[in-house]
Amino acid sequence: MRPDTPAENVDHTAEAARLERTAGLYPEDAEALLLQAAAHLELAGDRPAASKLYDRLLSSPADLENPYLVRALKASNLWEYGHEAEARAIIEGVRAASPRDAAPWVIVAEALEAHDELEAAQETFTEAVQLLLAEDAQPPYSTHPLLFGRHRVRRMLGVGHDDWDVLADTLHSSPVSLDELHDPKRVWSLGSDNPAELAAEISRLRAELGTYREALSRPFPVAVLHWPASELTELLSAYPSLALEYPSHEEHLATIEASLRELASSGTPNLGIVTGTVPSYEAFAASEGVSPGDVALLPQYATTLAARGRAVVWPPQRGAVCWCGSGQAYVECHGVE
Repeated sequence: MRPDTPAENVDHTAEAARLERTAGLYPEDAEALLLQAAAHLELAGDRPAASKLYDRLLSSPADLENPYLVRALKASNLWEYGHEAEARAIIEGVRAASPRDAAPWVIVAEALEAHDELEAAQETFTEAVQLLLAEDAQPPYSTHPLLFGRHRVRRMLGVGHDDWDVLADTLHSSPVSLDELHDPKRVWSLGSDNPAELAAEISRLRAELGTYREALSRPFPVAVLHWPASELTELLSAYPSLALEYPSHEEHLATIEASLRELASSGTPNLGIVTGTVPSYEAFAASEGVSPGDVALLPQYATTLAARGRAVVWPPQRGAVCWCGSGQAYVECHGVE
C-alpha cells in the first residue's frame, strides 16, 4: 500500500494525520485509509508511528479484509528500523498461512530481497506463483509483480530461465527487456565515466520508470457493481426506475461475469467487483445531489467504491469462493467455462 500523491508534493506527516481523521469518519473504510496513513508515515521516516498503525489495525475487533497484507507491511517496516527478528517471524507466518492474495507475497518477498536474502526471496516468489497461478490460465494483473519480482531475483542469482520467467517476459510491455532491466551488471555502469554507457543506463531507467508509472496509473481496479439479492430487492422496491437495468438477480449476476470476461478478453487489466448496499448508495446519491433512481449514477457509485478500496480482484484466485456470495468455489459457480 503506497500513497497515490507524488512524494515531492506532500507533507507526509500531515497527510497521515488527515487520513487518520478520515478513517474515524468512515469506519467501513478504515483499513484502506489507515494503510495509506502508515505508508505516509514510512515516507516521513516515522517508522515507529507506522508500526503503531499496523498494530492498531491488527488489534481491531473488526475483521480485516486483508490481514496478511497488514502483517506483511508491518514486517517490511519493522525490518527497516532494526527489528529484524520480529520481521522474520512475521514473514514466516505470512508464508505459512499461504494467503490467496498476491500483495502480501510481493511485500514479504521484496523485504527479503531488499536485505540481500535472495534465495529466500526466490523461494517466496516461487511459492506464491505456484499457489496463485494456474498453468493454463492468463495470470491476473495483480499477480504480475510476482512474476516480475521472481524474474529479477533469479537474474541476480544467475539462475537460468524457466517457464515462469518466459511468461514474465511475455507479460512485460516495456521496450527494454526484463533481462536487461534485471541485469546485476547495470549497477556497475553507474560508476562509469563513459558517456555512451551512462546514456544507455539513463534510457533503461526511463523505460523502467515508464513501466512503474503505468502500473501506478491504475490505483484501483476497473470495477463492476454487484448487488446481493436482498440489496437488489430493496433497491428495486425503493427505485422501480432501475428495474430496466436489473430485470432479475440471476440476470444481474450473469451480466457481471459476462462483462468482466469481455473486458479481460479485450486486454483490460486490473479488473474488480464492488458490492453495493442501499444505504451507501443513497448516501452517495445525496452527496452528488442526484436521485438514486438515476441509472447514470450507478457507474459513478461503482468507481467511488473502488477508489475507496472496496473492490475485490476478478477473477478470484485459484480455489477461492465465487464473488457472487453463493459460497461455492468460483470454478464451480460463475467460473464454469
